[in-house]
Amino acid sequence: MKSTTRVAVIGGGVVGCSVLYHLTKLGWSDVMLLERSELTSGSTWHAAGGFHTLNGDTNMAALQGYTIRLYRELEELTGMSCGLHHVGGLTLADNRDRLDMLKAERAKHRYMGLETELLGPEEVLKMAPIVNPEGILGALYDPLDGHLDPSGTTHAYAKAARMGGAEIHLHTKVLGMRPNLDGWEVETDKGTIQAEHVVNAAGLWAREVAAMAGVYAPLHPMEHQYLVTEPIPEIYERGEEHPHVLDPGGESYLRQEGRGLCIGFYEQKARPWAIDGTPWDFGHELLPDDYDKIEDSIAFAYNRFPVLERAGIKSVIHGPFTFAPDGNPLVGPVPGMPGFWSACGVMAGFSQGGGVGLVLAQWMIEGEPERDVSGLDVARFGPWINAGYTRPKVVENYQRRFSVSYPNEELPAARPHRTTPMYDIFSDLGAVWGHQFGLEVPNYFARGDEPRHETPSFRRSNAWNAVRREVRAVREGAGINEVHNFGKFRATGPGARAWLDRIMAGRIPGPGRITLSPMLAPSGRLLGDFTISCLDEETFHLTASYGAQTVHQRWFERHSAPDCLVNNVSDALTGFQIAGPEARNILSRATREATDLRFLDLRRMTLGQTSCLVQRISYTGDLGYEIYCDPMDQRSLWTTLWEAGQPSGMTPFGMRAMMSLRLDRFFGAWLREFRPDYTPAETGLDRFIAWSKNVDFIGRAAAEAERAAPPPRSLAAFLVEAEDADVVGDEPIYIDGEIAGVCTSGGYSHWADRSVALGFVPRERALAGLEVEIEILGERRGARLVTEPLFDPEGDRLRG
Repeated sequence: MKSTTRVAVIGGGVVGCSVLYHLTKLGWSDVMLLERSELTSGSTWHAAGGFHTLNGDTNMAALQGYTIRLYRELEELTGMSCGLHHVGGLTLADNRDRLDMLKAERAKHRYMGLETELLGPEEVLKMAPIVNPEGILGALYDPLDGHLDPSGTTHAYAKAARMGGAEIHLHTKVLGMRPNLDGWEVETDKGTIQAEHVVNAAGLWAREVAAMAGVYAPLHPMEHQYLVTEPIPEIYERGEEHPHVLDPGGESYLRQEGRGLCIGFYEQKARPWAIDGTPWDFGHELLPDDYDKIEDSIAFAYNRFPVLERAGIKSVIHGPFTFAPDGNPLVGPVPGMPGFWSACGVMAGFSQGGGVGLVLAQWMIEGEPERDVSGLDVARFGPWINAGYTRPKVVENYQRRFSVSYPNEELPAARPHRTTPMYDIFSDLGAVWGHQFGLEVPNYFARGDEPRHETPSFRRSNAWNAVRREVRAVREGAGINEVHNFGKFRATGPGARAWLDRIMAGRIPGPGRITLSPMLAPSGRLLGDFTISCLDEETFHLTASYGAQTVHQRWFERHSAPDCLVNNVSDALTGFQIAGPEARNILSRATREATDLRFLDLRRMTLGQTSCLVQRISYTGDLGYEIYCDPMDQRSLWTTLWEAGQPSGMTPFGMRAMMSLRLDRFFGAWLREFRPDYTPAETGLDRFIAWSKNVDFIGRAAAEAERAAPPPRSLAAFLVEAEDADVVGDEPIYIDGEIAGVCTSGGYSHWADRSVALGFVPRERALAGLEVEIEILGERRGARLVTEPLFDPEGDRLRG
């Protein structure tokens, strides 16, 4: 075994082998895989082997599509069989909400070019005659669904990697690792290896491998059980293989296995496994059979698939596999650990393993993946996460594996976890809480008989009137909310300005002023949209997405400068936003100092007895101020502002109102209008690029090229003739009856009383008055492109 390598991949399951193969495919041959036992010795060998493209995240769906298409390529390359069965699959809907979800998914698939279709009950029965159609409203059919041979597929990846120059060392146990100036020193029971990069693809042992590197991997193994039946005449006499059937109402998935059936369950009596760590000697064992925990699921399955009740059980497969708290993989460079990479938590390895291997190899070799991978980036969880939070969230996610996922849903497990000093005060004021990045955030404030719980829905929710009241209060008087859910950084030092000029594409402001700027990758795609505030020549305050703070911090550390210190102060700095026509009057009552701040001014001020940083800016698109203070002073600041606001009828408002207010001015949002898939010119953020500054900022060459040859699409706003449901995101836009664009987000403007959508359309068609159709829950709704904001079109109130 070599003592040096460019990449050491730890773990010989399907994900580790996929990573190894893709590294060689993209040009790195000096790579090796270390496996403590045999290939497939963890979760891979006992996996059911199913694959599908259905996923609520369009980028994940695209990666799953890539994975499925890759299998034929692997077979041709290696001459090995993956045991492919492309039999197609049905996802059943037994109530309106499930059907709404499938309609929304089908709409996404239209734009993505996936050939799925919605079927009625009679078509379902014709395609899958073993289904009891009672209560079925319809189903989504995907011709790409199928299953394969887990062992054969993993060995095909391994052979393809060896053909590309990779080495695979079996029965080689990793004992420890430590960083050094050349990367990582990996200690094994067969010697020490010096690696430039280490990839944690250890599956069931990913927690232990991460701990060796000194980090916590937020995932946990769950027990999972499926059954294989004896031969069933209705199956083996068909003459063709039965399609997959996913029955979310029964928490089960079913496929043909030989002459019988394989059926697995995501039961409510879910059990986490190996709470205190995965035993190193666990491998090709199974867990004891446990019918008790799936008895309710089996009873439901017997009703949905009556042939099961007459079938004998041939075998029971009961084994563990790992989940992250949200069910998505943990992929990418681990924050704060240069050269240490994550490729774990891939619970759907045969749907996602190929895509995970591809994006990780691109990230390592090319510096960034080709598509937005925010949904699987390991940095989507911050340093606050721990096993006590992870385990209940993993159990919740397992139980909800086949549940309806609503766009406005708030899940309860492990909450509240992180709160600000305002939590009890806002709760007493009727706050209905959401959460972001582990932090409790008010969605709205219920008064009187307004609902204390928002009902999840694809349509307008029962919080409609409460949100409308808050929007009107802001526009007609004043509103207040926290600024705790902004990501905040402080850049200081003699080199801070030069560092910001290199990191940010926009203009860096002078003392006492604020600018807006995109942050770009070398490819020219967006990494963030920032507010930059200059406190003095060596002190800058940066504001962006709270949920992206660890991603941004990782980028800052990657591009650090010795004379600029960048600190994440997201939770060390909090405060409030006040907005509305009365905002200036309220600020004046709260301080003895002058409040003559111009738009995009900032000033250090004392409000009551609190030292604050006050910024004249507001995401509501109205006259407004962001007021920052030490968290220890926040309750005092609240008292000052609340008392000053009473003569103006100031009202607390939440994120539901904020997202409605921003639509009035067509303001974009991170991971909606602005995301790493998109570029400045197509989103309109190019207007904030400082083309004249004499700095080769990151992404400049790509941005200049795009400026010379504008992209084919541009972001536009639409007024939609909606009824009881508004645009959420990813809905296709039709021009002249053909799909020509896609929505990025939308909602209802309670100020303008109109349904609003934002989305991409061909640049040459993006003119005021363009008539289009937008598909919402399976129905095409007329929409018209508008260019004039619905509120304060001249910006008089915003800037005045």
